[in-house]
Amino acid sequence: MSWKRVLGRVSFINCDPIFHSINHKWQILSAPPSWLTGHLLRMDCITAPIPAVDYAANCKELSLLRDIGIVGRESVGSVILFGNRSLESMRDIALPSDSSTSNMLMKWILGKRGLDPKLVPMGPDIESMLEECDGALIIGDRALSAAISNPDLVRMDLGSEWTKITGLPMVFGVFATRSDSPPTFVNKARDSMLSSYRQFLDEENLQSEVISIASQKIALPKERVAKYFESEVSNILDEPSLEGLQVFLDEVCGMRTGPSWFQSD
Repeated sequence: MSWKRVLGRVSFINCDPIFHSINHKWQILSAPPSWLTGHLLRMDCITAPIPAVDYAANCKELSLLRDIGIVGRESVGSVILFGNRSLESMRDIALPSDSSTSNMLMKWILGKRGLDPKLVPMGPDIESMLEECDGALIIGDRALSAAISNPDLVRMDLGSEWTKITGLPMVFGVFATRSDSPPTFVNKARDSMLSSYRQFLDEENLQSEVISIASQKIALPKERVAKYFESEVSNILDEPSLEGLQVFLDEVCGMRTGPSWFQSD
């Protein structure tokens, strides 16, 4: 199948509302956030939600799709620092290998607090991470599960901390395409994804179906998954989210220009 018919997606449930009802003409390439950037640059897919940090690093080759993203509504619930001691007393923090945006955000927050613990890249396994370090940053479905299993170890929701500091939503992922992609396919991809997500928002029966499947997938109660989709994560880039994205690209990534949006015409 042509790469023009392939859509990248994050292999976490935060993308389930977009891709559950996507038109069957699209083939889906599922991967961790940090892998999708490479897939996109190699033209394995025509669009993908990639870490905002990766977009900043590759902004000369990539453009963003309007209106769609992976956004934390204050407390995002799936980007969490765990630890046996307070953040201020942590001597070292394990950072996961599957998300560049969350790692950069963690470093930025530490800088804002005047803290300088040793940062140790590790595979995203909370038990092995905490065996080696005082803190462990976990993202995605693993973070949702770990927070329920280890409530006493939760030290910080990074989305909530970002909003506390900036007053803005945190955009963890941006849907991008190569700037030289054919507009016809990019527009169809964007329209299909937005249509699928709006269908999820509008149809109660579909919401229940997506929640039920996601709940089984990550072995969490339906009530927890429903709360996640309803009040913690959004796939729409609205005006506050765009402002939050610009602040992140500027302050955290050092990108002094605004993002480049894919031109459909």
